[in-house]
Amino acid sequence: MPSNDVRILAQAAVPTAAVGAIAAVVSGVVAGGKGAIGAVVATVVVILFMGLGLYVLQRTAKSLPQLFQAMGLMLYAAQILLLFIFMAAFKNTTLFNPRAFAVSLVAGTLAWIAAQTRAHMKAKVLYVEPDSTSSSAGGKPEKTGHSS
Repeated sequence: MPSNDVRILAQAAVPTAAVGAIAAVVSGVVAGGKGAIGAVVATVVVILFMGLGLYVLQRTAKSLPQLFQAMGLMLYAAQILLLFIFMAAFKNTTLFNPRAFAVSLVAGTLAWIAAQTRAHMKAKVLYVEPDSTSSSAGGKPEKTGHSS
Protein backbone atom coordinates (compact mmCIF):
# COMPACT_ATOMS: atom_id res chain seq x y z
CA MET A 1 0.00 0.00 0.00
CA PRO A 2 1.42 3.43 -0.89
CA SER A 3 2.06 5.82 1.98
CA ASN A 4 -0.94 8.00 1.11
CA ASP A 5 -3.27 4.99 1.37
CA VAL A 6 -1.77 3.99 4.72
CA ARG A 7 -2.19 7.56 5.94
CA ILE A 8 -5.88 7.56 4.98
CA LEU A 9 -6.33 4.16 6.64
CA ALA A 10 -4.73 5.42 9.86
CA GLN A 11 -6.71 8.67 9.78
CA ALA A 12 -9.92 6.63 9.57
CA ALA A 13 -9.02 3.80 11.96
CA VAL A 14 -7.76 5.92 14.87
CA PRO A 15 -10.96 7.99 15.32
CA THR A 16 -13.02 4.82 14.89
CA ALA A 17 -11.02 3.12 17.63
CA ALA A 18 -11.55 6.17 19.86
CA VAL A 19 -15.30 6.06 19.26
CA GLY A 20 -15.19 2.32 19.98
CA ALA A 21 -13.40 2.93 23.28
CA ILE A 22 -16.01 5.50 24.30
CA ALA A 23 -18.77 3.11 23.24
CA ALA A 24 -17.16 0.32 25.29
CA VAL A 25 -17.09 2.51 28.40
CA VAL A 26 -20.68 3.68 27.93
CA SER A 27 -21.89 0.15 27.14
CA GLY A 28 -20.01 -1.17 30.14
CA VAL A 29 -21.75 1.33 32.40
CA VAL A 30 -25.19 0.77 30.87
CA ALA A 31 -25.14 -2.98 30.11
CA GLY A 32 -22.27 -4.29 32.20
CA GLY A 33 -19.35 -6.40 31.05
CA LYS A 34 -21.24 -8.03 28.20
CA GLY A 35 -22.10 -4.58 26.85
CA ALA A 36 -18.43 -3.59 26.86
CA ILE A 37 -17.49 -6.81 25.10
CA GLY A 38 -20.20 -6.17 22.50
CA ALA A 39 -18.87 -2.67 21.85
CA VAL A 40 -15.29 -3.94 21.49
CA VAL A 41 -16.37 -6.70 19.08
CA ALA A 42 -18.35 -4.15 17.04
CA THR A 43 -15.36 -1.82 16.85
CA VAL A 44 -13.07 -4.62 15.69
CA VAL A 45 -15.61 -5.69 13.07
CA VAL A 46 -15.99 -2.12 11.75
CA ILE A 47 -12.24 -1.52 11.53
CA LEU A 48 -11.67 -4.91 9.91
CA PHE A 49 -14.51 -4.68 7.35
CA MET A 50 -13.98 -1.03 6.45
CA GLY A 51 -10.19 -1.31 6.38
CA LEU A 52 -10.35 -4.31 4.09
CA GLY A 53 -12.84 -2.45 1.90
CA LEU A 54 -10.53 0.57 1.67
CA TYR A 55 -7.64 -1.69 0.74
CA VAL A 56 -9.66 -3.41 -2.01
CA LEU A 57 -10.86 -0.08 -3.40
CA GLN A 58 -7.35 1.36 -3.48
CA ARG A 59 -6.03 -1.72 -5.29
CA THR A 60 -8.91 -1.50 -7.78
CA ALA A 61 -8.29 2.21 -8.36
CA LYS A 62 -4.64 1.53 -9.18
CA SER A 63 -5.09 -1.51 -11.41
CA LEU A 64 -8.55 -1.09 -12.95
CA PRO A 65 -9.63 2.56 -12.66
CA GLN A 66 -12.55 2.06 -15.04
CA LEU A 67 -14.13 -0.34 -12.52
CA PHE A 68 -13.61 1.87 -9.46
CA GLN A 69 -17.16 3.20 -9.09
CA ALA A 70 -18.84 -0.14 -9.75
CA MET A 71 -16.42 -1.86 -7.39
CA GLY A 72 -17.17 0.70 -4.69
CA LEU A 73 -20.91 0.12 -4.98
CA MET A 74 -20.48 -3.65 -4.99
CA LEU A 75 -18.10 -3.49 -2.04
CA TYR A 76 -20.45 -1.43 0.12
CA ALA A 77 -23.34 -3.75 -0.71
CA ALA A 78 -21.16 -6.74 0.22
CA GLN A 79 -20.13 -5.05 3.49
CA ILE A 80 -23.74 -4.41 4.45
CA LEU A 81 -24.63 -8.01 3.58
CA LEU A 82 -21.71 -9.37 5.62
CA LEU A 83 -22.66 -7.21 8.59
CA PHE A 84 -26.24 -8.41 8.32
CA ILE A 85 -25.05 -12.04 8.24
CA PHE A 86 -22.75 -11.39 11.22
CA MET A 87 -25.61 -9.82 13.20
CA ALA A 88 -28.00 -12.63 12.27
CA ALA A 89 -25.46 -15.26 13.32
CA PHE A 90 -24.94 -13.63 16.72
CA LYS A 91 -28.55 -12.49 17.28
CA ASN A 92 -29.17 -14.76 20.26
CA THR A 93 -25.64 -14.88 21.60
CA THR A 94 -24.80 -14.81 25.26
CA LEU A 95 -21.18 -13.82 24.60
CA PHE A 96 -22.01 -10.10 24.43
CA ASN A 97 -24.95 -7.71 24.55
CA PRO A 98 -26.45 -7.57 21.03
CA ARG A 99 -27.98 -4.12 21.55
CA ALA A 100 -24.64 -2.62 22.66
CA PHE A 101 -23.04 -4.37 19.70
CA ALA A 102 -25.54 -2.91 17.24
CA VAL A 103 -25.32 0.64 18.58
CA SER A 104 -21.54 0.51 18.66
CA LEU A 105 -21.47 -0.90 15.14
CA VAL A 106 -23.52 2.01 13.81
CA ALA A 107 -21.49 4.59 15.77
CA GLY A 108 -18.21 3.07 14.59
CA THR A 109 -19.35 2.93 10.97
CA LEU A 110 -20.43 6.58 11.03
CA ALA A 111 -17.13 7.56 12.65
CA TRP A 112 -15.19 5.64 9.99
CA ILE A 113 -17.12 7.27 7.14
CA ALA A 114 -16.69 10.76 8.59
CA ALA A 115 -12.98 10.25 9.27
CA GLN A 116 -12.34 8.71 5.85
CA THR A 117 -14.17 11.57 4.15
CA ARG A 118 -12.11 14.10 6.09
CA ALA A 119 -8.89 12.25 5.24
CA HIS A 120 -9.71 12.19 1.53
CA MET A 121 -10.58 15.88 1.56
CA LYS A 122 -7.30 16.77 3.32
CA ALA A 123 -5.14 14.51 1.13
CA LYS A 124 -3.32 16.24 -1.66
CA VAL A 125 -3.59 13.56 -4.31
CA LEU A 126 -2.67 14.54 -7.84
CA TYR A 127 -5.38 13.67 -10.29
CA VAL A 128 -3.25 14.71 -13.27
CA GLU A 129 0.24 13.31 -13.73
CA PRO A 130 2.77 16.13 -14.06
CA ASP A 131 4.51 16.27 -17.43
CA SER A 132 8.14 15.17 -17.06
CA THR A 133 9.31 16.79 -20.34
CA SER A 134 8.60 20.34 -19.19
CA SER A 135 10.76 19.89 -16.09
CA SER A 136 13.73 18.73 -18.18
CA ALA A 137 13.56 21.85 -20.37
CA GLY A 138 14.07 24.23 -17.48
CA GLY A 139 10.41 24.49 -16.58
CA LYS A 140 9.43 26.09 -19.90
CA PRO A 141 7.11 24.27 -22.28
CA GLU A 142 8.57 23.28 -25.59
CA LYS A 143 7.40 25.12 -28.69
CA THR A 144 5.62 23.01 -31.22
CA GLY A 145 4.15 23.88 -34.56
CA HIS A 146 4.94 26.73 -36.89
CA SER A 147 5.45 30.31 -35.82
CA SER A 148 5.02 33.11 -38.30
